[in-house]
Amino acid sequence: STKGSIAKHNYVIDYSKPAADGVFDGADFENYLHDRIKVEGKAGALGTNVKIVRDAGQNKITVSSNVVFSKRYLKYLTKKFLKKAGLRDWVRIVATTKDNYELRFYNITY
Repeated sequence: STKGSIAKHNYVIDYSKPAADGVFDGADFENYLHDRIKVEGKAGALGTNVKIVRDAGQNKITVSSNVVFSKRYLKYLTKKFLKKAGLRDWVRIVATTKDNYELRFYNITY
């Protein structure tokens, strides 16, 4: 996109599988994203450019952005949160569609 254009992005992270097992706290994750997402080089200063909405019933978080915002950055932050929560060895983040991520458990076979 050109520099002057406004980029609108809606990314969804579905954490229903780990939440169903009771190992994932959506509210903590929402706060983590709110504090860590950087807008114009400043963490936590989302202003009106970035909105984070948690749908507790569906176990989803939607991140809407009016500024340039990469999906990969959201994956990076999610992986950092999983590491901090001690879930990195059990839960992975998978892209299901162009604008969606889903948290899944690793398929462990013995």
